[in-house]
Amino acid sequence: MEDLKLELKKNIIEILNLEDLSIEDFDDNDSLFGDGIGLDSIDALELIVMLDKDYGIRLTDPKEGKKIFESIEVMATYITEHRKK
Repeated sequence: MEDLKLELKKNIIEILNLEDLSIEDFDDNDSLFGDGIGLDSIDALELIVMLDKDYGIRLTDPKEGKKIFESIEVMATYITEHRKK
C-alpha cells in the first residue's frame, strides 16, 4: 500500500498543478482539505475524475467523496478495497 500512497501523492501534485508542494509535504494522515494540504471543492472534482480514470471507482454520493478524500491514508485504503483497474 506504500506504493499506492506514493502514486496518489504524485498524481495529486500533477493533476492539481500543485507546483509549490512536493511528496515530502504530504503526511499520510494530513487532511487534504482545509487546514491540511488546503484543497478545495474544484480539486475534489478532479480527484473524483482521477478515481474513475485511474482506478475504475465511480463516486455518486458527495458524502462518500468527503470521507474518502479525508487523507492519503483513507484514499489508499478505499482504493485498495474498491479498485476495478
